[in-house]
Amino acid sequence: MDWGLEAERRLTEIAACSEPTEGVTRLPFTPDHAAANAVIGDWMDQAGLAVHLDAAGTLVGRKAGPAGTPSLLMGSHQDSVRNGGRYDGIMGVVLPCLALQKLAYEGVDLPYSVEVLAFADEEGVRFPTALVGSRALAGTVNPAVFDMTDRDGIRMGDALDAFGGDAAGVARIVRDPARILGFLETHIEQGPVLEREDLPVGIVTGICGIERNAVRFTGETGHAGTVPMQGRKDALVAAGRFISAIHDAAGQTAELRATVGSMALHPDAVNAIPDRVDLTLEIRAPEDAARAAFAARARAEGERIASDAGLGFAMDRTYEQDAVPCSPMLREALAEAARSHTGNALLLPSGATHDASALSDLCPVGMLFVRCRDGKSHSPAEFASAADMGVAIEVLADCLRGLVP
Repeated sequence: MDWGLEAERRLTEIAACSEPTEGVTRLPFTPDHAAANAVIGDWMDQAGLAVHLDAAGTLVGRKAGPAGTPSLLMGSHQDSVRNGGRYDGIMGVVLPCLALQKLAYEGVDLPYSVEVLAFADEEGVRFPTALVGSRALAGTVNPAVFDMTDRDGIRMGDALDAFGGDAAGVARIVRDPARILGFLETHIEQGPVLEREDLPVGIVTGICGIERNAVRFTGETGHAGTVPMQGRKDALVAAGRFISAIHDAAGQTAELRATVGSMALHPDAVNAIPDRVDLTLEIRAPEDAARAAFAARARAEGERIASDAGLGFAMDRTYEQDAVPCSPMLREALAEAARSHTGNALLLPSGATHDASALSDLCPVGMLFVRCRDGKSHSPAEFASAADMGVAIEVLADCLRGLVP
């Protein structure tokens, strides 16, 4: 069998389990989700896995190994953003199923149990929360999320129960870390590095930590036609200098990303000098110390710019998520397999959050990235080739063969 072409066929098949929109729109606990689970269940069955739906709505396929051995978890999420692509998330369910099916064809019996997980809700599009299935296994899900409602007023807990889950029973599916070997997630890169290096796969070193900050510059307003240019206390000019300085500094800092993604100014009038600008500054880095150091640098730069212009400045952190290093054991197992198939094992961080980040509270985690065209994701233009997915399946299969419980 050409495993890469089979992956492509399966991804085309399940892309039809979607709202009738451009690209793929598949939200949790909907008829589209149910249709997708029927397809995924068939894939799991072909891989020799016993299938069930857990209390959090995760479809689980399990193959038991020798008695007393721990389980290796694999998988990703089945849901999508609105008008998304056909690879993000769901490819991480397709490829492990095919890797296990390949091993079964070859008569390989793994010395541990294995499970493939298709999480219901990683993206957080229908309900204002995310990573519920993976957090449930790790024991970190907040029960309050089940009272959250979608835009039609439907409670998440009610939607989950109607789907076949059990919101009240989620606390009972927490896994024992001593019984879990690790979690391995396969995902499109969502970036251009593998394409630039002409490699089909790469090994993730860790998932970047994230912090978000609310930044404010405060000056003085005045009539645009009567206040001289000299001596103006224009908050927008200061904010512009800050944004430029942050962009340049981040470009000189390896593996760090800094983004100003939202800005509002007051009084927001065509003929008035802005006296207040509020903006957001998000910082991502694979090392928390580097992220903290850059945040301190940004604060100092903002204070300097404001002081030079006679303005006020404030910067307050509104959100923080620690970085998640990938397991050296899983990273090296993936790297060894990648080297045998491509001659290279490129190491790179993940700037996006994944189910692996939530499962790091339970067990060691590892990630395999697959090249995606133009680095595009969350878009109908999302694409990974059959050839690259075929390499990823070979790498996963060899990695599984080499792991020792």
